Amino acid sequence: MNRRRFLTLSAGAAATAPLSATPISTAAATETAQSASLLRNYSEEDHRLRLLNIAACTRSIRSCLRKHLITDYLPGQCCYNLGEYPARKPWTVDEYDEQELDRLQAHGIQILQVFDDWNDSLRLFGGDKYSAVNPEGYRRFIEMAHRRGMKVLTYTSPCFLQRSDPDFKQAWSREGDFLVVGYWDMARCAPASPGWRAFVLRKYAQVLDEYGADGIYIDGGYLANKHAPKQAMPLAKDEIAAFEETPQYDGAFADLLALIYADVKRRGGIVKLHVNAAEKPEAGGLKTYDYLWVGEGVTNADALREAVKNYDPYVVPCLDMGFTSVENEDEPYLHAIPYMQFPVTMGGRIFTGERGTIEGVKYNDDFWMQRCRDAWKQYQSDPSKLHTYSAWDAVPGNPNTRPTHARWLKQYLPMVEEGTWAYLEVGDSTLFAAPRPKDVVVSVFANRALHIVLANFGRSPAEIRTAESYVATNVADANASTHWTIPPRSLLILRRIAQAGNA
Repeated sequence: MNRRRFLTLSAGAAATAPLSATPISTAAATETAQSASLLRNYSEEDHRLRLLNIAACTRSIRSCLRKHLITDYLPGQCCYNLGEYPARKPWTVDEYDEQELDRLQAHGIQILQVFDDWNDSLRLFGGDKYSAVNPEGYRRFIEMAHRRGMKVLTYTSPCFLQRSDPDFKQAWSREGDFLVVGYWDMARCAPASPGWRAFVLRKYAQVLDEYGADGIYIDGGYLANKHAPKQAMPLAKDEIAAFEETPQYDGAFADLLALIYADVKRRGGIVKLHVNAAEKPEAGGLKTYDYLWVGEGVTNADALREAVKNYDPYVVPCLDMGFTSVENEDEPYLHAIPYMQFPVTMGGRIFTGERGTIEGVKYNDDFWMQRCRDAWKQYQSDPSKLHTYSAWDAVPGNPNTRPTHARWLKQYLPMVEEGTWAYLEVGDSTLFAAPRPKDVVVSVFANRALHIVLANFGRSPAEIRTAESYVATNVADANASTHWTIPPRSLLILRRIAQAGNA
């Protein structure tokens, strides 16, 4: 991800060299500085409006689930499929990607995240899990993204490694602690193994130094202490019981994540973390991420919302469409926006499913393989009807998924600009002229404008009367009103009309 050492590459260097604080890329450093100083561009009137709106919330909101000051938040995120892997030949970057990046820039995307297909984890093309399938192509992709003002996060894992990899040592991993799915047959290496740490952190340094990206996406590769199988496993041969380990605290894993996080931040980079399903890291208060990806394998969107709604920000939900379904295209935003979350979208190359058909690759016949078979069948019969960009996507997918994401992102971005105070799941307040229905969740976002989010999770229409006049943000030239009807299972975003003498 850039040109300086993230972690020292030799024992001798480790004894003498400090960890680098050099930003991950010049573009990243410039944009980070601009983001940090956004408020310096506010006029006196901008500050007046912001403070008046915050004052209005202070007066009117007596209770809420949580308050949060929004800073350094980039909600427009896309998981970018560079190409098929495993594959018969390396993926390439060409004019298609130029056009796709133009589309994503117009869409409002700010961060591109690549998954495991960026690297050569099976060593098919002379690389490994920590090197690009096409090194020059990956550098070109990152440069193309930077030209459009977008940041790139590279997939990494602090624990996963193929058990067939020649670098793998069983002493690093507890017996029975592995994951087999699709083409992956991965050991979960113990975060308290000094041998594993020495190996994997040098590999992190390689990834960070080599390509010039803006941060990392961490796939935990760790089975939390709270899971019964983990509790039954004896320590790995090369594992030191250095930390308290309880179902509520994953000591060694938290320590490893926190060290990686701190050094990526010294470089000016971004850390996005995924642990498992709807889980967060049990880190005992240590800072381990900027963004937390949730949703893998989750079967119910309502359950996901309730599980993650009070997690530390910023949460990036991604409904795993192989396991769940939605009632309409807007439902992911219904569950996310009231809790200061915004779903990721998928883009890049079409997920053809060819990656499940490569000769010589050992596969496990499971849900991932079925997804590949379904996509490959559609791609062979009529590729124009395939709108799938990831194994997380539905097959054949919906052509309206990305336009819907762009439509909601356009409404969301003004709500969460730098310096906004968010009041999530408002309880007692004077915002309404009549009691609101029990199935409606209200959240408020105050900056130069004041926005109210009304989410109806019920199965009947909800009638709402606001104490002041608002306009709906999804309607151009909308009329101001105090009366609102919210259809079942739907979301409405309102913007307050400023009145004389206040915001």
